[in-house]
Amino acid sequence: MKKSVFLGTLATTALLAGFASAATLDDVKARGELVCGVNTGLVGFAAPDANGNWQGFDVAICKAVAAAVLGDASKVKYVPTTGETRFTALASGEIDLLARNTTWTFSRDADLKFTFVGVNYYDGQGFMVRKDLGVSSAKELDGATVCIQTGTTTELNLADFFKVNNMAYQPVAIQTNAEGEQQYLASACDAYTTDASGLAATRAIFADPENHIILPEIISKEPLGPLVRHGDDQWADIARWTLNALIAAEEYGVTSANVEELAKGTNNPEINRMLGTEGDLGAMLGLDKDWAKRAIAASGNYGEIFAANIGESTPIGLARGLNAQWTQGGLLYTPPFR
Repeated sequence: MKKSVFLGTLATTALLAGFASAATLDDVKARGELVCGVNTGLVGFAAPDANGNWQGFDVAICKAVAAAVLGDASKVKYVPTTGETRFTALASGEIDLLARNTTWTFSRDADLKFTFVGVNYYDGQGFMVRKDLGVSSAKELDGATVCIQTGTTTELNLADFFKVNNMAYQPVAIQTNAEGEQQYLASACDAYTTDASGLAATRAIFADPENHIILPEIISKEPLGPLVRHGDDQWADIARWTLNALIAAEEYGVTSANVEELAKGTNNPEINRMLGTEGDLGAMLGLDKDWAKRAIAASGNYGEIFAANIGESTPIGLARGLNAQWTQGGLLYTPPFR
């Protein structure tokens, strides 16, 4: 999901917090725990299971960073955040890392003083409606009521889309995905709009998913990714290269099942450098040689994480699409480990 409208005051808060906390790695190590901001509950991306254990595509980023830094993927405290509270939580230092389907935008990067460390899901905003509404295109929604999460880029995209297409709509404001689901199912709105991945995740838990359709229009670019505060380049590098390690691992065939064996040495120098058997890239991050090996072992490489949480064999049922490796026609591509 996406974005904030209360930029001014928060930008100042973020700037001060960023410069005041330029030792996040030390803080995390001293605490013995990574504090990770996540969604309030979006199945497939971040939600507690029946036992209260957080699982999901975004949660896997938190686990990988904890494994890289602390040597234990379970050393994470998960802090649920809404579209409106997530940026305050990060700027204030309440959390170390935000991994919550958040769109990378100019103002969030430059004005709110956050550093996006990469993209873990290339998405776009869509619309979901009940089949019995009888529409097959978002351009048929003139006059519709639309459930929309506040504090998100979704709000701005929705207004732009209806204005460009000379249509009117009535927004129904919601705070969380759970509230949006409730309102939509109660027919308080004709359509629900958010990232297409979020719509798929929401529909998957309906009692009658076959009676709801995601319309074909994608009305925005939503590069989703984890972010940290400005002012701590070392911490940003750790989060960035942990994500890169998961993506590169898939490209090079390094999995949770074979990472221990490959870490003994291979004939591929890139794998050897990443897994610490050649050189010492970890030292450049303030970590040991095995940081990437542990990150990959935590939940698997990017492809394993995608398949297990949101892939086509899950109830979410998402195809890789733009999130395929660059060698497979997608956008996933990491800089070299050298």
